[in-house]
Amino acid sequence: MNFYRQANYLLSAYHLNQAPPDIGAEVAFAGRSNAGKSSAINTITGQKGLARTSKTPGRTQQLIFFTLDQERRLVDLPGYGYAKVPLAVQSQWQQTLERYLHTRESLRGLVLMMDIRHP
Repeated sequence: MNFYRQANYLLSAYHLNQAPPDIGAEVAFAGRSNAGKSSAINTITGQKGLARTSKTPGRTQQLIFFTLDQERRLVDLPGYGYAKVPLAVQSQWQQTLERYLHTRESLRGLVLMMDIRHP
């Protein structure tokens, strides 16, 4: 059975204290704005609309958690670099991302997405 096909949206968190309990295993998708992080999650899960995609840089503004099963999650991270949002918002993203990457014990893997048009 392919547990990726059973993925579901769990929650979105602006701050790490809004994230699900730090247990189990998570694989997060990181990269520049519009590098294809959300599209990769949709492709892996076989669900076109699971992770929202947009041509507008900076559309993903939270840590977005998707459940695969009771123990495993995928996490769509906000992109870094150019985004059509105020600098104060980008600064908040950076702080949240740094805390997530440095302190999240359930983080087991990080997929760094790169747009081959802008390596």
